Parts: sequence; structure tokens; C-alpha cells
Amino acid sequence: MSAFNQPSAAVRLALLAFAALTSVPDTATIAAAGELPAIASRQRSEKKSFTDGEIVEGFLKTAFGAEYHLAGRVDRIRKFDGPVRVYAESDRADRKAQLAKVVADIGKRVQHLDIVMTATSEAANVRVKLVRDRDLFRTIATFYGVDKAREIRTSLDPQCLSGFRKNDNFEIEHSDVILTVDNGDFTFLDCAYEELLQSLGPINDTTSVPWTMFNDNVSMGYFDVYDQYILNLLYDPRIKAGMTVPEVKAVLPQVLADVRAWVKQVNDLKE
Repeated sequence: MSAFNQPSAAVRLALLAFAALTSVPDTATIAAAGELPAIASRQRSEKKSFTDGEIVEGFLKTAFGAEYHLAGRVDRIRKFDGPVRVYAESDRADRKAQLAKVVADIGKRVQHLDIVMTATSEAANVRVKLVRDRDLFRTIATFYGVDKAREIRTSLDPQCLSGFRKNDNFEIEHSDVILTVDNGDFTFLDCAYEELLQSLGPINDTTSVPWTMFNDNVSMGYFDVYDQYILNLLYDPRIKAGMTVPEVKAVLPQVLADVRAWVKQVNDLKE
């Protein structure tokens, strides 16, 4: 592993979990109005009304477990327990600007999450590496070593990737995100939202929930309402790092009621 991933002496590498996004459809360059037709069509047909059971199912399936992990337990809540600062490493000003908008959008829609961009890597606990597609495997190998990179490529075949490490209290200490910059605007935004959100904790992909971007068969390109429920549940102060499934279920009814009110307000939902 490179310096991007080595824990400090005080932090044991108890868990390094990964999420990856496999190939998704490409689109033309971004329109002058700043709107991609592929995203606009998905927003028009987006399902925005969910039962409590549907929301809880998606939350439990994504907040526990891991699509791919190297070590440690995955049966506990994992999340940042403090401000999240995101640094982008790239010479592509356009992609950095898009990433900044993604981060701002996440910050706007998750009530108890303090997340903003930072200008220095030293101040960041989420580092985003923006690379060309042809350099993706080499970058993964730089982060995690050649053998693990081959294993990741074989098991995930990623188009982009995120991973985090946590401490003994299951608090995320640092996340790394790798995004490709040359596969079109829709792919970039789809990757950016999914990998940034998964780097915050809900790292387990599931094919059994059709409304979440944390499903390899689903491509969004924006922060949909269903996943706003998942992230707002995760970052509610009553859901704490290290909680087990029974502990989470005990507080979910009260938390979900408040999260419903917030998501309705921030999205101006009428129902």
C-alpha cells in the first residue's frame, strides 16, 4: 500500500472495504444548460414514495456488509464521526468542478453530515484521485499493491473504486476514491456520486433493492431520493459507529420519522 492508505501508528487497519462501479452507458458531452439528457430522464421517472419497510431494507443491506473487504468485521455500522473534507487530485479543472458540485449536493441533502471540499491533501480525510481509464489498474496497484489490484480487477472489474479504513470503534478514519475522467459526463457523475457516498459508509452493493445506486444494475448520475434516505439514516446522531443490527433496529422508527421529514423538505416532496 502507498502512503494514501497507510494508517497512522495509532490506528490499526481493522477494515479496508471497497466498493466499485462496473461499466455503465456513456453519453455525449455535457449540454450548455448543464443538464444531461440521461440524468434528466431518470429524474423524471424516479420513484420518490417508499414504505418504511422499503427504506429500512435498503439501509440495512447497504450499511452492513461489504462488496469486497480485506480484513475485519463488516457486521457493524461504519461512518465518519466528524467533519468530512474532500480533496481532489487532478489536472482536469472541469472534472474537479463537477466533483465540487457533487460534494456540495451531498452536503445539502444529508442533514447531519458536514462535508465540503478542501484545497490541501493534508486537511483531507477523503482523497479523490482522478485518472485516465488506461491508468486505472496502475493507480489501484499503487494504492493497494499489485496482487490486491489483480484480485480487485478479477472480482470487481471496476470502472471506479472507493475504499476506507476504520478504527477499532468502527469510525471511518480515511477514504480513498478513484474516478476515471475520460469516459463521458454521465459515467463520471454516476461514479462520483456512488463512490463518494459509499466512501462515507454504505459500502455494500445489493442487487435485491432496485431503487438504490448501490446496485450494480442501476445507474443514476445524481443523488436520488431513496439513497438520500439511506445516507440520512446513517448520519443521524442516534445511529452510531459500531452499532449492531439489533441496536440499529431499536432506534430506527424514531430516526426514520425525522429523516422522512428532512428528505421531504429538502426535495420539496408533495406527498
